[in-house]
Amino acid sequence: MSILIRNATILAMDNLHGSTPFTGDVLIEGDSIRQLGTGLTAPEGATLIDGTGKLVMPGLINSHLHSGEALFKGRYDNMPLELWMLYSYPVLGTSSIDDRIIYLRSMLVAIEALKTGTTCITDDLFESPAQTLSQLNAAVQAYDDIGIRATVSGHMIDRPYMDTIPFSREFLPAECQTRLEQMTPPSAEDFIDFAKAAYREFHDRSGRIRFMVAPSAPQRCSDTLLQAADELARQWQVPLHTHIVETKVQGCTGPAHYGKTLIEHMHDLGVLHSGVTIAHSVWVTDRDIALMGDAGVSVVHNVISNQKLGAGIAPVRKLLDAGVNLALGTDGICSNDSARMFDVMKAAGLLHNVSTPDYSRWLNASEVIRAATLGGARSALIDNITGSLEVGKRADLLILDLQSINFLPLNDIRNHLVYCENGGSIEKVIVNGEIAVDSGRRTRLDEKALLAELRELMPAFLAYHGKVEQENAALAEGIAAIHRHCNGMDLGIHRLGTDSAWV
Repeated sequence: MSILIRNATILAMDNLHGSTPFTGDVLIEGDSIRQLGTGLTAPEGATLIDGTGKLVMPGLINSHLHSGEALFKGRYDNMPLELWMLYSYPVLGTSSIDDRIIYLRSMLVAIEALKTGTTCITDDLFESPAQTLSQLNAAVQAYDDIGIRATVSGHMIDRPYMDTIPFSREFLPAECQTRLEQMTPPSAEDFIDFAKAAYREFHDRSGRIRFMVAPSAPQRCSDTLLQAADELARQWQVPLHTHIVETKVQGCTGPAHYGKTLIEHMHDLGVLHSGVTIAHSVWVTDRDIALMGDAGVSVVHNVISNQKLGAGIAPVRKLLDAGVNLALGTDGICSNDSARMFDVMKAAGLLHNVSTPDYSRWLNASEVIRAATLGGARSALIDNITGSLEVGKRADLLILDLQSINFLPLNDIRNHLVYCENGGSIEKVIVNGEIAVDSGRRTRLDEKALLAELRELMPAFLAYHGKVEQENAALAEGIAAIHRHCNGMDLGIHRLGTDSAWV
């Protein structure tokens, strides 16, 4: 199958053109871009697309999301991360979720992502009380069926809950501590065996699905698990995907547990390198940033989620200056409440303007677009196959209508994309050379039927989850006290700072 797009405005994001638009043609053959130029000849039987008045650009890459939260969209508000996690990632009273719900839940995310211009996602999957290969397969099958590109994980935690949060023994109720101490997480060996089985089963499925290794965070994983996971990631050449210092509570965790920051701990373990992707990095120190830059890590900036959960403002300019690769993500579907990457781009382009009056250090539109495309591909270690429009790379791209209201009047296309566009101008979404969305219609599936099925299952699921929420509410007062303590609220020193959220 061939597709020729003629006379389009092209935003390639490659080394030659960067974010400077130019006019030309794009020839797609099979799953890849075969030619970029002008006056290209269409192969026999090719689908011809008139690109006049259209913008062709790389598909957006959502470099950090948790699809497991999709059924909690619009459910929670005004909770810091640690309190919010009691209900979105409960530790008490959970039972295994049916594979069909996981499939439909994943479809819900993928449908919204594709429709709004995301061609590639990194989904850090977690199931409570423990993930099975069958559950992971349900999500992978959904992504395979709909035709999106995805990197998926089996989220790893092998430390007991009480050991993952500082001051838990001082603040959590004694009866809750007793229950939590009786819960035994899977071992490091269990997780490594699971990862090996998942890699064999899912990696490189359909040429679009990849498996990654995802130890949750250094405070939630033993050193043994971190180093074993890193060994697998290096062997398989997939990301070691983790979370580090999203909140001030987590910023207190490293000194409390290790006598050093969590980044320093990762460095000392030998698991800080260019194959590592870190979500958040809000509370990193200047020394942390230097170590991260020297290592060449990627950081996923989850700007909307960080705002909703009050986590803080990541020091993005410092990270970029140090040589860190920047990507963008929605984070969890209920700490953002959507999978729309254009929302994330706009927020990233605006938020840092209030972190410093030095406007030379604000993010510009080109930097935001790069983070949402090529930077995202680099964070998933697939920048050799996607993230920019280049001959030989996979044909993952968007066709947008430049005659839409979002581009009127047409000034700087890059500014329009970051500050004006919401996905409404998208006419076609192409993934791996296949038209996945055409005029708002998902081409591979009956969207209405799938969503109707999910709606039928939701009352029973929410009734179950409501009981789980009630059980975990027993921890809320203690977790709130830990939040106040780590943020200095009990000492009256909670105030807005610059270049990070609180000082």
